[in-house]
Amino acid sequence: MKKNNRFLGKWLEKAQGSKDKVHSIDVALIRPNIAQPRQDFDADAIVKLADSIRQYGILQPLTVRKIEETDGYRYELITGERRLRAAKMLGLATVPCLIALVDDEVSAELALVENMLRENLGMFEQATAFLALSEKFGLTQEEIAQKMSLSQSAVANKMRLLKLAPEERKKIGDAGLTERHARAFLRISNKTTRAEAISRVIKEKLNVAQTEKYICELLGAENTAKEKKKPETKRSVVLTADLVRNNIDRYLEKLQSVSDLVSVDRKEVGTNTVITLTVKREVG
Repeated sequence: MKKNNRFLGKWLEKAQGSKDKVHSIDVALIRPNIAQPRQDFDADAIVKLADSIRQYGILQPLTVRKIEETDGYRYELITGERRLRAAKMLGLATVPCLIALVDDEVSAELALVENMLRENLGMFEQATAFLALSEKFGLTQEEIAQKMSLSQSAVANKMRLLKLAPEERKKIGDAGLTERHARAFLRISNKTTRAEAISRVIKEKLNVAQTEKYICELLGAENTAKEKKKPETKRSVVLTADLVRNNIDRYLEKLQSVSDLVSVDRKEVGTNTVITLTVKREVG
């Protein structure tokens, strides 16, 4: 994360019109960052931060950018969401801010990096943020990886987690399961089976190794069941006249070889073969 820290500092230093000038800005004029990746904020942590601010004030200024005034807002928050929430909790009228000259893309990047640095984002929040960078700003996974100081595969693995349904993500997140747990569940394509697997892993408190073993066994059992249900494929045979005659001839020859009560008469009538089978009656 040291690279991310340098990235954040570099951008803020470059973006601030006057990096040492702190502005006192009305809280009511600041709107949250629309690209804020964090969805869940720890209420207890905000209360503790508010207590700290009550005693010592806001030691580190927030970072904002000017926007076109909409619904009374004149600034958009870039970094400092927790400090802003704590200030509102305390009823502060103004907060100290640095004003950065950045566009939408850089604002979104800074919001993501700051959250990853200050307090670890949840895996699904990171994945959602990466998706936003991809869809809104057209960044490739490789470009996102470079900006976040991650490998491309790490970004790809995070974004794959969004294949899980929102309700599945919530259950996994609430239970405190890891990213490896979540990736294991992706192997299950059937939604009903996947939901049952998530519930069982949570209920039985399975670790990653146990979860992966359980899912392997589950998928193996499913495949076996599918194989048993699979109908046998019958070969289609094209019956030609020669094939029919040959089969009848073999059958009749076998019949004659085991009994002298059977006689066969064949006649060619035009394009047809007429076969007469005679079976003698036993007398006595």
